[in-house]
Amino acid sequence: MTRIDEIGEDALIAMFAPLLPDTDSEILGPGDDAAVLSVDGDLVVSSDMLVEGQHFRNEWSSAADVGWRAAMQNLADIDAMGAVPTALQVSLAAPGHTDVEWVMGFARGLAAACAPHGVGVVGGDLSASDRIVVAVTALGETHGTDPVTRADAGDGDVLAVSAPLGAARAGYELLQDPDLDDVSEHPAVEAFLRPSPRIGAGLEAALHGATAMMDVSDGLIRDVGRIARASEAGIAIDSSLVPIAEECELGAAGRDAGTALEWALTGGEDHVMLAAFPRGRALPDGWTVIGEVTDAFRGVRVDGAVHESQGWDHFGQ
Repeated sequence: MTRIDEIGEDALIAMFAPLLPDTDSEILGPGDDAAVLSVDGDLVVSSDMLVEGQHFRNEWSSAADVGWRAAMQNLADIDAMGAVPTALQVSLAAPGHTDVEWVMGFARGLAAACAPHGVGVVGGDLSASDRIVVAVTALGETHGTDPVTRADAGDGDVLAVSAPLGAARAGYELLQDPDLDDVSEHPAVEAFLRPSPRIGAGLEAALHGATAMMDVSDGLIRDVGRIARASEAGIAIDSSLVPIAEECELGAAGRDAGTALEWALTGGEDHVMLAAFPRGRALPDGWTVIGEVTDAFRGVRVDGAVHESQGWDHFGQ
């Protein structure tokens, strides 16, 4: 094992940078004080973090898994605005005893997630820390279309999701269950470690007239609540319409009835798209209507009632 504090920052960058993909928008990439990109339309920017012990555990995740997730959750945020992701800025802080190969694996995971979408890593920073922290800023462009926010869902709109839910939550539950043997090959675990939302679903929704949109990162109910709050509206969910991922159903096998549905309602990190559309408007292929927007109340109701569990909160509230 070669530690990163044994080779130094410049040598680590020299090994790390060639593994990262380029972007077609790049005028000047990594290696200078700042990157320079060309932009078509409005610039869309989003940031996210992954903190060791909070968002991932090294006993569960490989370095490539962490790189993949760091990229994918940020690509989904750009897609959720109806924009096209083009580039990432990635900063990594790690203890000096971290194996150089961990950093290389992290870079390979980033590249595997980004390259199919033409997204490049155009810069970032490296620093020392007492645990691994990844900070990513994602950049995208609108190509002249209007960004879709959370704030314009209106009375009578239908609410829909771009794909089934609950797979990542099922994987998380399997990994932390002490009564289970090795579950590393379970499809739900793969969905948790490497979420694979269809990037481009958000742009399709925008082109089909979506009035409000976001990706499901902290659980369906919590994220629906964010659209309701931003739009100053109520949203009614019909649980019988919520599509449950096959991986979720498999992960919930043998558990209490209703477990899979609960995971679909409150589990996060699937990063599928959630959007409101005018009633009667044709939805993109693969989208499923799960409820409606109303002025009759404020907040979120599931089958007519406030749901007890709301989903993931970073500060446990």
